[in-house]
Amino acid sequence: DLKSGMKIFSTRSAFATWKSDGSIVTWGESGGGGDSSSVSSDLSSGVEEIYSADLTFAARKSDGSVVTWGHSCCGGDSSFVSSDLSSGVTDIVSTNKAFAALKSDGSVVTWGASTNGGDSSSVSSDLSSGVVTIYSSHVAFAAVKSDGSVVTWGDSGGGDSSSVSSDLSSGVQFIVSTDG
Repeated sequence: DLKSGMKIFSTRSAFATWKSDGSIVTWGESGGGGDSSSVSSDLSSGVEEIYSADLTFAARKSDGSVVTWGHSCCGGDSSFVSSDLSSGVTDIVSTNKAFAALKSDGSVVTWGASTNGGDSSSVSSDLSSGVVTIYSSHVAFAAVKSDGSVVTWGDSGGGDSSSVSSDLSSGVQFIVSTDG
């Protein structure tokens, strides 16, 4: 049963409970993240934060690693970046169907639906170092770098900042976003 001290997160069709002992319990539709049995040993302790996208969960552990589960379309399968998520992750943000992880070395790792920012290859050199914080909207990501510049990627509903790129080249301190 659910008691005080637990936090509950949800996707479209599943729930995850982050318990005070650092473990995770999931239930609901298996394709929506309700079945975490494939990673249950990784979720038995040490979870510091949990994040959700449309049909997927990601958990950041105390050792800086990340565990993902749920639908592969939305970030549940991070196997292609798993070595990048094995340590050093300090923060995670998500869009509707993708995740971005900020690492302690100032780099960013992305995974999930490419149209929602899961594929940052077009700006990967800009995300390899110097990032101090990351933000997300419904379908896009933005990263503020130590020089005050901003890097964006994802759906053109926010991921294409080319029309204001000169205004984002320096002096940015933080970002706020809307859904669309």
